[in-house]
Amino acid sequence: MFKPEEIVKVEIITLARFRDTLLTYLHEMGVAQLDEVPIEGIQRDTPNEFYRKATSYSITLSRLIDTVKHYLPPRKGGIKEFIFPEEKKKRKYKYRGIEELIKDVEKFLGEAEPKIREVESEVSRLNNEISALKDSLNALELLSSLNIEIENLRGRSFLSVEVGLVDREKVENLIKELEEIAEGRVFTLRKDLAAKSLLVVVSLRKDSGKVISLLAKYGFEKIEIPEGEGLPKDLIPKYIERIKGKEKELEDVKLKGREIAEKYYEDLVFYKELMDNEREKSNFLSYLVRTEMTFGLLAWVPKKDVEKVVEGVKRITNGIAYIEVREPSEEEIENVPVKLKNPEFISHFEMLTEMYGVPKYNEIDPTPILAFTYSFFFGFMLTDFVYGLLLGVISALLVKGHSKLKDGTWKFAKIMLWASAFTMVLGILFGSYCGNLLDMAGVKVPRLLDTMSEALTVLVMALAIGLGHLFTGYILGFIVNWKNGDKRAAILEQLPWVFIIIGITLFALSSKLGIPQIAFKAVFGVGLALFVVGEIVNNKGMAVLLTISDFFGFIGNWLSYARLMALALATSGIALVINIIANMVWGLKIGPIPLGILIGIVILIGGHIFSTAINALGAFVHALRLHYVEFFGTFYSGEGRKFEPFAAKREVSELEIES
Repeated sequence: MFKPEEIVKVEIITLARFRDTLLTYLHEMGVAQLDEVPIEGIQRDTPNEFYRKATSYSITLSRLIDTVKHYLPPRKGGIKEFIFPEEKKKRKYKYRGIEELIKDVEKFLGEAEPKIREVESEVSRLNNEISALKDSLNALELLSSLNIEIENLRGRSFLSVEVGLVDREKVENLIKELEEIAEGRVFTLRKDLAAKSLLVVVSLRKDSGKVISLLAKYGFEKIEIPEGEGLPKDLIPKYIERIKGKEKELEDVKLKGREIAEKYYEDLVFYKELMDNEREKSNFLSYLVRTEMTFGLLAWVPKKDVEKVVEGVKRITNGIAYIEVREPSEEEIENVPVKLKNPEFISHFEMLTEMYGVPKYNEIDPTPILAFTYSFFFGFMLTDFVYGLLLGVISALLVKGHSKLKDGTWKFAKIMLWASAFTMVLGILFGSYCGNLLDMAGVKVPRLLDTMSEALTVLVMALAIGLGHLFTGYILGFIVNWKNGDKRAAILEQLPWVFIIIGITLFALSSKLGIPQIAFKAVFGVGLALFVVGEIVNNKGMAVLLTISDFFGFIGNWLSYARLMALALATSGIALVINIIANMVWGLKIGPIPLGILIGIVILIGGHIFSTAINALGAFVHALRLHYVEFFGTFYSGEGRKFEPFAAKREVSELEIES
């Protein structure tokens, strides 16, 4: 706690024939971060043909999965699925090397891919045919108004026939121009249909070029004449039957597709996951160095896992390996990847720390402090027992539902469990139960403080809390800089604010505790003097401007904690408005029916659920901002290098490695 996990540097050199199995072992363990071996002028490893095939097959499998998904029944969704997701079953695969894995994938694809492609091709063909038949049916419905045999609407060897739609207001001019350019050798038949006119144009084949150009000028929408003979109205039932036949054929093909999908879908996902992990491994090959017979790698490993890694390497290589384990040197400290280490009950708050950035290896991990202060700030801003209870119930359900997955939702829900507990406690202290709902119902609620009537007191509390929060940050910054040898920064950048905050605190308490003025003036003066000296040393010519800017920057950061009061007041205010609106309609009656009670209950339930959601969102964002901007700005850089293990991502597969 407060310090990251101890990390050591592990260097391994062994025979090239062990490369694939050794990488797979490290990948499955998922405890080592591979780094590029820092040696210039030596040959780097590259993916062989099997790794390249893994990348290609991963893409192929992904496309096949997308195809078969269309034939599977829709998955169950909704709130229940979100809260209680189904855990995926894992299948074991005996790993005998990438070459054998590729052979297994090729064998599977050789069986499954042709069947899937065949169904896909059939479905595509039938969809195209149905679409074409429907277009023909639409054309027949339009042409049926002409009462002309369909064969007469097709051209002849010396005659050109064009049938289509044109804007109704343009049709007169179009007919006139047609007669002019064809010199009277044209026949037109017109049928008005709402805003469009159906037009049949018959001309000599030699005039067809001029006719078609003119039709295009007027926006003529050509209708393709369907197959068949006879009147359009007589052909319509035949086309409807043909469409039904094709749709039945399509359903049969889709049913076959569903059988194939149910047979192969899980296998497709299984093999895709295997290929994805091989592809990821290939991305790290360039980190390795090699000779004709050997290869070397460099890894950062948590100290607690080193023994397990070394034992595995020796087992896989039959002891034919050079392994060096050592602590990072002073020069390497900046480059050491950081893995946060906290007790299980607060480890989920690491997610919030990592969102900002991890500490450097020689810095303090702020997660333990953030776990408490973030939850407290959240509770102070939401500050209602019922809201906290509602949030807690939802969070508890999510924690239970995602407990096996340990995913981001699970971590976030555990954070919200802490936040909801603080919200309920502070809700009791402030006597807030859906705002003043119990007070309006005539129940006397004990409370330490009323946010609405004692807003000034709440503001003073918020600023006092903020001052304490900033003080903690500056103390931590002083400790980190002093410990890391940067004593000047500790004395000139953190220590001045420590004295200034102590001086402000003594001044605030002087009247109650009888502290003499000279005491807080002296402490404040020392802090101010150190601050000015630090500004001069650090900023030289810009010292005057930056002294003023930095001092008022501190004041701004301090006053930013007033948002604790503002959001607490907003929560109470919104709840009060909801209660007043419900109270206004409560007595409404229509005859003997107490309609107002029903409406009031709906307003109370819906309104307070909305209030919980909107105010919880505000509390989440602003509590985070107070840490990221104000608190972390006092001591924390977040510029560390996050530990990113070389780890397999497995949801449906599990590897058994043959050494």
